[in-house]
Amino acid sequence: MKRSDPFANLSLTPATATAIIVVTAFCFGLVPLFARELQALGLNSPAIALVRYLFSAAVMLPFLPRAREKRGEALMLAGAGLFMGLGWVGYLEAVRHAPVAAAGVVYMSYPLFAVLFAWLLAGQKLGVRALGAGSLVLLAAGLVLDPSTLTDGAVAALLWSLPAPVGFGLIIVVLSALVRRLAVLERMACSMLGALIGLAPLTLSRTSLADIPLGGEALALIAGLGLVTALIPQLLYTIAAPMVGAARSAAAGSVELPTMFAIGWLAFGESIGPREWIAAALVISAVLLSPAVRPKRDAGDLLAQRQPV
Repeated sequence: MKRSDPFANLSLTPATATAIIVVTAFCFGLVPLFARELQALGLNSPAIALVRYLFSAAVMLPFLPRAREKRGEALMLAGAGLFMGLGWVGYLEAVRHAPVAAAGVVYMSYPLFAVLFAWLLAGQKLGVRALGAGSLVLLAAGLVLDPSTLTDGAVAALLWSLPAPVGFGLIIVVLSALVRRLAVLERMACSMLGALIGLAPLTLSRTSLADIPLGGEALALIAGLGLVTALIPQLLYTIAAPMVGAARSAAAGSVELPTMFAIGWLAFGESIGPREWIAAALVISAVLLSPAVRPKRDAGDLLAQRQPV
């Protein structure tokens, strides 16, 4: 039986869609708040990543593509999702050991890797905008990875978190250019399943039943992580982003980074200096400057659907 997209006929004004994307970016930026609280309760990073993706995967499971002609693209996207999920563990370790602002800047460096994968996998030329965006990301990374302002442990954690933006950049290109047969919800289902496949064995190998906090506070944080920072904003973004296009989606979505800065400052008492603000401005500029990834062998733009990292 053919499954229809429940959002196919929904219509929003550009202003409403833009406001929704701003809200989703704010929700994605709340990840460090939930993650650090769960880490303080004893839950390790692979387990935190697993439970976050688990909510979305459970809801998206009915939309897994079953048609034979879609299997190749589904496997490709699941593989990208697997890499994305494993990379997210490094991001959580950076949130644990480094300032939230620094972890956020490294995480938001994904435009550099997106343009590189678009060149390698989709044949998209590295134009002036792509090279400019990459240069801005490198400048921002140089500012926040200065060993003179961070502990050795923080620098190491930030370097180990690089697979997170690499994985996000990869999945943007796969979603945008390489899986043209899959519907939007099928794409979400495949990427979430891939993340679970990668994270489940890692979590089981590093987590015992005694390590899992089962109190009311922990369960509330887990539910908040899965619903507030993943499933709900994912679905809202999926609905709203195609209605405003890539440029406005990127602009509205860049609210995620200042949200991370605010979390570090308000929730954890971290100081935000000129270095961090300059790095944030560079990264947001890179997000806005980076070109849209084009479908392979097609001149039209296809907006990459936002996936959690």
